This record gives sequence, structure tokens and C-alpha cells, in this order.
Amino acid sequence: MSGNGKKKALIYQRREIPRDQHNVSRSVISEPAKKVLHRLNKSGYEAYLVGGGVRDILLGGIPKDFDIATNATPEEVHDLFRNSRLIGRRFRIVHVVFGREVIEVTTFRGNTTEADTDADDDRRTSEHGLLLRDNVYGNHEEDALRRDFTVNALYYCIRDFTIIDFANGIEDLRNRQLRLIGDPETRYREDPVRMLRAIRFAAKLGFDIEPETEAPIKELAPLLSHIPSARLFDEVLKLFSAGHGEATYDLLTRYNLLEPLFPETVRAIEAGEPDELIRQALRNTDARIAQGKSVTPYFLFAAMLWPALQAEWHRRQDNGDPVQPALHGAIGKVIGRQVQATSIPKRFSGPMKEIWELQMRLPRRQGKRAFVTMTHPRFRAAYDFLLVRENSGEIEPGLGQWWTEFQQADERRQERMLSELASDAPKKRKRRRKPAQRPPQQC
Repeated sequence: MSGNGKKKALIYQRREIPRDQHNVSRSVISEPAKKVLHRLNKSGYEAYLVGGGVRDILLGGIPKDFDIATNATPEEVHDLFRNSRLIGRRFRIVHVVFGREVIEVTTFRGNTTEADTDADDDRRTSEHGLLLRDNVYGNHEEDALRRDFTVNALYYCIRDFTIIDFANGIEDLRNRQLRLIGDPETRYREDPVRMLRAIRFAAKLGFDIEPETEAPIKELAPLLSHIPSARLFDEVLKLFSAGHGEATYDLLTRYNLLEPLFPETVRAIEAGEPDELIRQALRNTDARIAQGKSVTPYFLFAAMLWPALQAEWHRRQDNGDPVQPALHGAIGKVIGRQVQATSIPKRFSGPMKEIWELQMRLPRRQGKRAFVTMTHPRFRAAYDFLLVRENSGEIEPGLGQWWTEFQQADERRQERMLSELASDAPKKRKRRRKPAQRPPQQC
């Protein structure tokens, strides 16, 4: 079957790689995934492990998720599993739930052309080529060639333990490169988020982006503005929560993809605001993920928007606003502009504001202020943000170390630290009161 490439026709041919020529083993596939595969097969359907699960096992890793592709319709899959739910409008899929593990099952998708009038209601595109709805079902080969990258179009058959490769994905996996299936410009126009997926996989896997796949990205980056802001919020979390945040940031910047996601941040950096705090925060995030620790979205967004906040805050102060009102006004302005690009749910925007506001309170420690600040529910995140600011060189070191010691100290030591602060504070000169003038005595 030939691809739709405008520059050259690619020939795709089905290959089956037998068990003795690959390293995919049932032992690394989760029990829930195997249960779904076996039940679908026993019920007379084709079912394969597909996508990132197969790719990551072939690369010697252990997948976090297992996805399955089948010729059963979503309704047929739903009928087979009482612990399942149908989700999605644009793509109808089935989630089979086993406790905390969710197995995603998709029906083979097909390729249709605009001439297929019977399928018009199931497959619609916008004026920019963006797929709005796509519920056209097809066969195994069509499903493979509708997937985005060749390395994600590999299928594992649990019946005979073979890997089925329609798009030369095994070869690209060996060459450690990402290649889109079909014409890259068309595929990006169908779904501009594929550009972000290219960046995410390149950073995560350490792969190069194949030249023809890479070529249209810079030009088509503005198409991301047509993607719903809620979906882009989810994509940002995927990009920066995979443990390769700094590498992802570099690639997004290189391919002009950071601007559609964080337009105000890019403008601020181009105007001279440093981005070292963003890089330091991403390094910390990568380290936390490597240690198996969680990452909070509001901390991530607080860092990504910090240059934009600094630029707006300085502008307002230059216009004569006092420091505190300038900060509050800047926060509202920056968040208001950002939600036009990527939505920020209130459960995240609220804590993000508090992290920023606490940066002004952390230096004020005299009296009982330190104890009051430490009881704030967002104190720990604000303290971590302060350390990032110090490590990035934005502010002089010292304050972070003081707060580190203050948290670890007993009550007596804390009181002594506060006394030392009071003694080190510059003394205010007392005004000498003028003696009261006596009224002139009358003779």
C-alpha cells in the first residue's frame, strides 16, 4: 500500500516478526491487559497489544500503560466487560477498569476520502484540515496506517507471539528516529497536537525527528491555536511530567511550539526576561519524577509563567503602581491571558497565585510573621519555589537556607533565630522630641 506523501510515495508492507526475533515477553504485560486480549480473542475477535506498550518493551523498558486494538466495535467491547465504560465523542473508545489500572481498547480505524459520502457524518474536518470527528472503522492494515508514528504502529499478537509491522516501525526503532506515517503536513493539519507528540517522544526516547517529519513543524506551529485550551492544558502536563522536562523545553523552543502554549512567557523572554528559573524548575521536576515523587501542576505553571509575571509586574511598578497592588494586578493579567492558550482549572490557578504572593511574605520574618507564614497551606510549595529562584540566580542565596533551618529547629532555636533577625535589623533613629514651649509669663 502506498502512502499519501506529496514528495515521494512510501511503500508499506505487512511484516510478521516471529517470537525468536524480538524481545516482547508476556511476563512484562500486565495481567489485566492479558485478560482483555484473551477474552476478545476467545469471543472471536482480533485483538492486539499496540502502540507505546509494544514500543517501550522493544526498547527494554516497562510500559506504564497498555493499549489494545481490535476489530470489535466499542459497543461489542462494552458488552463483553461489565467493568468497562464508553468514552469520547471525537474518537469513541472503551476503558476497561481493573482497580487503578485502565486498559484502553480502540476499534480498528479506517481511511476515508471526501468522496465517501456515507461516512460524512462519521468523519469531518475543519477548513484548516483539522479532524473534528472520526468514527470510521476499518481493518487491521488501515488502522496501522492511520496511527501517527511508525514506532507506534507495532502490534503484538498474544496468540502466536508475533509482532506485526505495517509501516517499517521496527527499522525506525533500530535507527532511533521518529517518522510520521503518510504526508507530514497533512497529518499535522489533521491534528496539530501530533507536533507536540513528536516533541514528547523525541525527548522521552532520545530519538531524532526524521527530516521530512521535522520540516513542516515551525511553519505549522500556529495551528495549535485551533486546539481547545483544555486539551492543550492536558498536553502541557504530558510534556513536562514525563521526566524529560528540560529537554522538552529546548525542543519546544527550537520548533516554535512554546509560543502557542505560553505566548506571554515567550514574549517576556524575547524582551529580556531570563528563563533560567524555568530550566531550574524543570530540572527539579525531572529529578522528582526519577525518584518516583509526584509533581503538582500548579507548581509547574507557576514556573512556566514566572517570566511573564515578572515582566508585567515591573511594567506596572514603572507606571507608578505600589509593589503589592502591582503584583496582584499582574497576576490577574497574566493568568487571564494564559487561559486563552491553555486552560488552567481553578484548583490549580488558586494555589499558583498563592505561591507567587508568598514570595513577598517569605522575606518578612520578624516577630510572629515567620510562624504565621509557615502555617499557610501553600507554604511548602512557596518555599520550594524560593529555592528554585535562588538556585537559578534570580535572588541572592541565604533566605532559603534560613527557612530550611527554621523548619528543622526546635522552638528555642526558632526564637533565637528571630531574635538575631531583630538585632540585625537596622535601628530606626528616634526623633528627639522638642521641649514644649512655655507660654510667656505675664507680669
